Amino acid sequence: MGHISEAAQARPEADASASARREASTVHRVRRVLAIRPFRRLWGVTYLCSVADWLALLGLTGLVTKFTDSYMAQNFAFAGVVLTNLLPGLLFAPLGGLLADRFDRRKVMIAADLARFALLFSIPLVGSPIWLFVANFLVGSAAMMWIPSKDAAVPNLLRRPDQVETANQLGMVMTYGLAVVTGAGLYSVLTGVQTTLGLPQDAFGTFGVAYAVVFINSLLYLASALIVATRIPELSLRNVHPVPTNGAAPKRTEDEGEKPGLSAMIRDSLSFIRQTPLVRGLLIGMMGAFAAGGAVIGAAKPYSSSLGGGDASFGLLFVAVFIGAAVGLAGVPKLARRLPHDRLFGIGIVLAGLALILVALSPHLAVSLVAVAIVGACAGAAFLTGVTIIGSQIDDAIRGRVNAIYQSLMKIIIFGSTATVPLLIGLVQPRHVTVWGNPLTIDGTRPVLLGGGLLAALVGIIAYRQMDSRRTEPILADLRNVIRRRPRRVNGLLIALEGTTAADTETQAARLAEWLGTGNRRVVLAADPALDDTRLQAIVSGASLSSPRAQALAAAAVRADIVERDIQPALDSGAIVVMERFVDSPLAHLAAVAGLDAAELEGLADWATGRLRPDITVLLDSEPGAGAESTSSAQHHWRVQQLLTEMASSDPHRYVVVDAEGTEEIVADRVRTAVQAALVGKVKGLEPATVEA
Repeated sequence: MGHISEAAQARPEADASASARREASTVHRVRRVLAIRPFRRLWGVTYLCSVADWLALLGLTGLVTKFTDSYMAQNFAFAGVVLTNLLPGLLFAPLGGLLADRFDRRKVMIAADLARFALLFSIPLVGSPIWLFVANFLVGSAAMMWIPSKDAAVPNLLRRPDQVETANQLGMVMTYGLAVVTGAGLYSVLTGVQTTLGLPQDAFGTFGVAYAVVFINSLLYLASALIVATRIPELSLRNVHPVPTNGAAPKRTEDEGEKPGLSAMIRDSLSFIRQTPLVRGLLIGMMGAFAAGGAVIGAAKPYSSSLGGGDASFGLLFVAVFIGAAVGLAGVPKLARRLPHDRLFGIGIVLAGLALILVALSPHLAVSLVAVAIVGACAGAAFLTGVTIIGSQIDDAIRGRVNAIYQSLMKIIIFGSTATVPLLIGLVQPRHVTVWGNPLTIDGTRPVLLGGGLLAALVGIIAYRQMDSRRTEPILADLRNVIRRRPRRVNGLLIALEGTTAADTETQAARLAEWLGTGNRRVVLAADPALDDTRLQAIVSGASLSSPRAQALAAAAVRADIVERDIQPALDSGAIVVMERFVDSPLAHLAAVAGLDAAELEGLADWATGRLRPDITVLLDSEPGAGAESTSSAQHHWRVQQLLTEMASSDPHRYVVVDAEGTEEIVADRVRTAVQAALVGKVKGLEPATVEA
C-alpha cells in the first residue's frame, strides 16, 4: 500500500495576518507555483500537447471528410475520429499507469510524443482513410502512456506538497481553457487562409490545407518531445515529497533494490485499492459522479426541449454547467482551508447529486439554470479535489497507477452512461403538463436525471464514510466554518509544555504523552528543536553564527522544518501532539539573554510555524533550584519566568499554570489534572474515563 496523509494547511486564527491573506490569494499561489522553473516548462509542454490534441480532433475530422463525397459518411466522420481517439483510454489507460510507476517517466513521455509525431506525420503520406483511423487510435494509445507519467511527475516538481492543488488548477485551465481556444483559433486560421487571401479554390489542391494542418499538428508533439528531453530533466525525479510514515508503504513483491514485474505491480495496485479506504472511497465516489455526469450529457438535449426553450435553452444550460465548473475549480483552495480534502470530495458529490435531483424536478428554465450551475460547481470541485488527493496523499511508487485507473474509469463510465442514457429515455412515453401556467414535457429525461442524482448522492455518502479521517470530529463544525468563512482547525490536538528548565519540560512532556497514550487517540511526542537538535548546532557552528538575531533565525528555520515535517502531518491525521517548549520558552530565553524585542521574536515564530498555536499550553511555574549556580543564573530564571507569566496572563483561555515544585510524580499528577480539566467535554475521543490518573 502507499503512504497516505492529510496534506492540508491549518490556519487557527480567524483574523489571519496580511501575509496569510496573501498566501491564500489565488494570484499569489499561482505566482509561487509558476516561479518553479521545471513546472513552468512542463506547463508549457502541457499547453503544446493540449493544443495538438484539440487541433488533431478538428484537423483529422476535416481531413477524413475529404476522403469521401458521401453525405452519410461525412456525418459519421466526427464520431469515428472521436471514437478511435477515445477507445485507447477505455482499453490502455491502466497500462500507462504501470509504465509511469515502472520506468523513467521522462523517457516514457518522450517516447509517447515521438510516437504521436510519427503517426500523425504518416497520415498525409499514406493518404488512406483506414490508416487515418488506425493512426488516430495509436495516437490515443500513446496519449494514454503520456498522461499518467505527466500527472504522476507533477508533485515531484513542486517545492511543497500543498502546491499540488494550484498546479492541478493551472493544468486544467491550460488543457480545457487556453488550449481549446488556441487549437480552435489555429484551425480557423489555417483553414481560412485560402478564403481570407482570396486564393482560388484549387490553389492548394483538395487535401493541401488539410494535410498542412496535420503536419503542423505533428510538429507540436515533436516540439514537446524535444523540450522534455532537453529542458526538464527533473521529470525523472522520484519521491521528492515522501508522505509521512503514519501511512502504509507499498508491499514489495521483489527483493529490495529490484523493480517488480508488471504482474506484481498489478497485484500491488489492486491490493492497495482494496486495503486503503481513502483510495477505495475516491474511486467509488468518482464512479457515481461520472455516471451522473454521463446522464447529464446524454439527456441534455432532450431535457432542454422538455423545458420548452428549444435550442436556446440547450445553449444556456451548456454555458451554465461550464460556468459552474469554473467556479467550483476556482473555489476549491479556499474551501480546503475550512474543510479537509477527504470530506470535501464526498460532500461535493452529495451536493452535486442533490442539485441534479432539483434539475430533474425543475418546472422552469430559470430554476434549471441555477441547479445545473450548482451541479457543475460541485462536480468541478470534486474532480479537482480527487486529483489533488492523488497528487498529494498517494505514495509516489503507486501514484501513476492510481491516476491511470482514475482517468480510465472516468472515460469508461462517461462513455458508457452517455451511450446508455438515450436508450433509457426512449423507454418513457412523453407527457405534456402545465405547471404554474407553463407548459412542461415530462419525458424520459426526468427519471434518468432523478436516478442519476440519487446515485450520485448515495455514492457520495459511501465515499465520505470511506475517506473521512476525522470520524471523531463532527462534520457540522466544518460546515459551520464554511458558512462563516472561518479557517478550519487541524484534526488533532496540540499540547505544549513551557517552563524555565529544559529538564523539567522534557520529563513532564514524556509523562503526559505516556498518560495520554493509554486513551483512544494516537499520541506523538515532539522535542524542542531549538535547544539540543544536532541540525541547529550544525547550522550555528558551521556558519559561525554568533549574533543573537542570526541564531534566532536559525532556530526559527529548524522549528519551521519540524512543524511542517512532523507536527502538522500528525495533527492532520488526528493525533495528539505533546511538545515541550514549543514557542513561548524559546522566545522568553532569547528575549532575556540577548535583549531582543519579544514582539519581533513572536512575529518570527508566527511566520516559522504558520501561526500554529497550541490548543492548551501548560506553564510549569518553579523557583530557581540547584541548577541556578549563580546570581546571574537566578536572575535569568526569574526574567524568563516573568515573561512566560505575562504571556499566560495575556491569553488565559489557552494557558494553565501548574506549580512545578515537588517530586516529578507530584508535578506529573498536577499536569494530568490540569489537562483533564481543561479538555473535558471539549475534545471527543479524549475521555478522562479511558485513562487512569
